[in-house]
Amino acid sequence: MNPVRNSITSNNIMNPVKSPALDREDGRYLTFNRIQKGKISNGVKRTILLIVLLLVFLTLPFITQAEAKDIRLGIIGLDTSHVIAFTRVINDPAKKYGCKVVVGYSGGSPDIPSSANRVDKFTKQLQDEFGVEIVDSIEELCRKVDGVLLESVDGRPHLEQVRPVIAAKKPVFIDKPMAGNLADVLEIFQLARENNVHCWSSSSLRFSPGIIDMRKNSEVGIVLGCDAFSPCSLEEHHPDLYWYGVHGVEILFTIMGPGCESVRRIQTKDTEFVVGLWKDGRIGTYRGIRKEKSDYGALVYGTKGIVQSGRYGGYEPLIVEIIRFFKTGQVPVPIEETIEIFAFMSAADESKAKDGEPVLISSVIDKAKRYNLLRRSKKDR
Repeated sequence: MNPVRNSITSNNIMNPVKSPALDREDGRYLTFNRIQKGKISNGVKRTILLIVLLLVFLTLPFITQAEAKDIRLGIIGLDTSHVIAFTRVINDPAKKYGCKVVVGYSGGSPDIPSSANRVDKFTKQLQDEFGVEIVDSIEELCRKVDGVLLESVDGRPHLEQVRPVIAAKKPVFIDKPMAGNLADVLEIFQLARENNVHCWSSSSLRFSPGIIDMRKNSEVGIVLGCDAFSPCSLEEHHPDLYWYGVHGVEILFTIMGPGCESVRRIQTKDTEFVVGLWKDGRIGTYRGIRKEKSDYGALVYGTKGIVQSGRYGGYEPLIVEIIRFFKTGQVPVPIEETIEIFAFMSAADESKAKDGEPVLISSVIDKAKRYNLLRRSKKDR
């Protein structure tokens, strides 16, 4: 009779028969007797434990990979080319960013042709090319996502569009312009703070390597001044520099940093020229171009040299920061600096109205705060 087979017959399950083939404790065989009675040497126990741990270690990456899910993103405002450009990069499987645009809300502004004439086209492209689901409300969008990109080309509705996002506790990036006026910029940040929601805004120009690296450029040294420039088309529903000048002003503050105290502005048909005086005595200027050849950049004055900045680096450097934000919750641009950028542009409008007289940054911020207090008091009645 086969001793191994005999040891596991129904008559011997409870009292197994020893078998020489199964009675070895050299790491290859263990008797059923010893397993049942727990008579296993410490060396064998350690071997079993090591094997189990090794199997867990080898299997864990595959389990983690299988369970890992992309961060689901929703886009509000499908009336700008940014939604296509951003989605193409974010959803590119080769990039392995770990985020995916899955839902969109069209929005659109009927009184701005560049919005009204493009919103249907971009909405359809998002559906057809990327399989993005289109929903009928921002509230529905928020229920389907982990984070939000507010992309509406018109800054005026941003405050009302972001309210349900903040109420849903979703982190949000707001594309330029952050809002249609300084009071709304302040209110958005205030709502985000009150609800412990991470929120920020930036032009893509900030993160172009040839721009952001100028603050710590060995050929420049310490930045003493900057002359920034960009295209500056106007849009009648927005403060003059909010619509497109915001890109050049963002360049200026990226290189100079915050601390601007007062602003003066000169405007002609084809040009904007704004002079900012910083608290430490440094001067930074912005030139807005509306005729012939235009570009983005700056001339930077430093303790070691005068250096031309790099040019526009495309959308991807900004997208990388947006993705890092959704993954970490870390805001890459200080709130105070963003507020100062929009205060600078609002002060430029006031200076224009006063024939180029200097306007204090603090005065326009205080005025916007008073407006918000009044607006909130009326809402609470």
